[in-house]
Amino acid sequence: MVDRRPPQPSADQAFPTSPAGRAAPPAHPVAQPLTSAAPVRLRIPAIGVDASLARLSLDEAGALRPPPEGDPKVAGWYAGGTAPGARGTAVTTGHVDTRDGRRGVFYRLGAVTKGGKVEIDRADGRTAVFTVDAVEVYDKDRFPAAKVYGGSGRPELRVITCGGPAGGTGYRGNVVVYATLTGVRPTTAR
Repeated sequence: MVDRRPPQPSADQAFPTSPAGRAAPPAHPVAQPLTSAAPVRLRIPAIGVDASLARLSLDEAGALRPPPEGDPKVAGWYAGGTAPGARGTAVTTGHVDTRDGRRGVFYRLGAVTKGGKVEIDRADGRTAVFTVDAVEVYDKDRFPAAKVYGGSGRPELRVITCGGPAGGTGYRGNVVVYATLTGVRPTTAR
């Protein structure tokens, strides 16, 4: 059985806010958006993530379906939205752990820090490199959908998993990594 308390982001990993209460823009140059291409692999070197990406859709209530629980090391991306690297907000998600106690692909997501890298290999042979702008945790009852899923006109990425305190029915929150496209390179064979 694993420790049911995965790392949580510290307050200093959140967005700085302006006096008007808005999030500050990225502190790094933003790369030009790419054309749309399906993502095939996601890497977060700082926490040892190297995962294939499954296509995800919405359920009948309009919520994003999670990746299959049978393979907790697979992440997913919302195939009905923006492809990672294209203009807009691309959404990826994965399990923090499973009901039987196995660690999921994003068990350590709360340990990601500002300035870290998220790499997405795409079907067009390019790797979109994103730089982390912030890592925040939200109660599920107060999840800021417009902030998380809304766009800025830049090529952005969200990486989402469960987080916050765990209760009898699971985690009561979500950890969200916000990242902006800062580079593109040819995908290298692994």
